[in-house]
Amino acid sequence: MSYTSLAGRAVVVTGGSRGLGRALGAALARAGARVVLVARGRADLDDTVTAIRAGGGSAWGIVADVGDKHAIHAIAGEAAALAGPIDILINNASELGPTPLRLLLDTECEDLDRVLAVNLVGPFRLTRVIAGAMALRGRGTVINVSSDAAVEAYPRWGAYGAAKAALDHLSRIWAAELADAGVRMIAVDPGEMATRMHADAMPDADPSTLTDPAAVAARIVEIIADPARAPTGMRLVAASWQEAA
Repeated sequence: MSYTSLAGRAVVVTGGSRGLGRALGAALARAGARVVLVARGRADLDDTVTAIRAGGGSAWGIVADVGDKHAIHAIAGEAAALAGPIDILINNASELGPTPLRLLLDTECEDLDRVLAVNLVGPFRLTRVIAGAMALRGRGTVINVSSDAAVEAYPRWGAYGAAKAALDHLSRIWAAELADAGVRMIAVDPGEMATRMHADAMPDADPSTLTDPAAVAARIVEIIADPARAPTGMRLVAASWQEAA
């Protein structure tokens, strides 16, 4: 697989300081992309940007909360100022809600609001701003990071699963509406990964059964770089993509 097509591309990755977001930033930078990482925590974000630059990559960090509607235009504007017009947006930031995870009957409305704000409404707002500019240029790719909880009814994963299911369908609608605008919309289920978020949700999980985020990031980079095999509107499972490749 050649990553030449990503050289010089400007990419925004939300939730970019840890886990899959950090791995995506590193993988995209190695492919030659100019990467802007968005996260709430400055310390982890600065560490990630420093590590990417130490490896020869181009990376910047923006401290912001995608769940805050007032931050969206600032994120988009600063990212474009740092890296140039955005070619690729990866909506990776995710919110579980309170842990240990709760049954829906025990879920507070405010906690559901927060999960939806980060996992669904935030990606909608950021996509609306960035994909509009993509459509004017006639090209661009948006990746929405999904979950198996979007298609399976896991007890105690109600708020998170409902938000990810809605994000999947939002991706399909974006794809239908922008089919002739040159903007590709794809949802990717990364599978269960060895991340802090997974540990928070399932502290008793066997780490040996979990996938390294770097391996998942490599598959997502391949998906981005191969529009023939990953056309707009698809929902892809990262592990299955690896097998098909």
